[in-house]
Amino acid sequence: MTETTQRRNASQDGRGAPGTRGSTAIADTVVAKIAGMAAREIPEVHNLGGGVTRAFGAVRQRVPGGGSGVTQGVKVEVGERQAAVDLNVVVEYGAAIADTAADVRTNVINAVERMTGLEVVEVNIAVDDVHLPDDEEEDEESEQRESRVV
Repeated sequence: MTETTQRRNASQDGRGAPGTRGSTAIADTVVAKIAGMAAREIPEVHNLGGGVTRAFGAVRQRVPGGGSGVTQGVKVEVGERQAAVDLNVVVEYGAAIADTAADVRTNVINAVERMTGLEVVEVNIAVDDVHLPDDEEEDEESEQRESRVV
């Protein structure tokens, strides 16, 4: 079940500007997608999600209608006015992890706050792995083997 957050805007007399009459509901998945896209915009981020999560994501992408996996490695908690984001990140080898985490945190906060109007109270980042240049060759070889089998 997807949780949503509703925001109600009104002035003291109950009648606000036309743009503020009513409520806006923002689903958790919306915030998760925004956070996932914003994290992936940082060049040093190779991927999101832990090893098992990435494996399931790769299988899900191969299944028609399985989704794009934008929220892979992203967990959010959304309240009425605030949101918290947890990210599992794989960084590129050679990247300064502390700087990369700061860049991801800044980009996620800016994107979520700009697009939803929610205050982001925290962005917790867990660096699960480092992507090595040799890993790319192994990934391509395993994909070629899998495509021959399927």
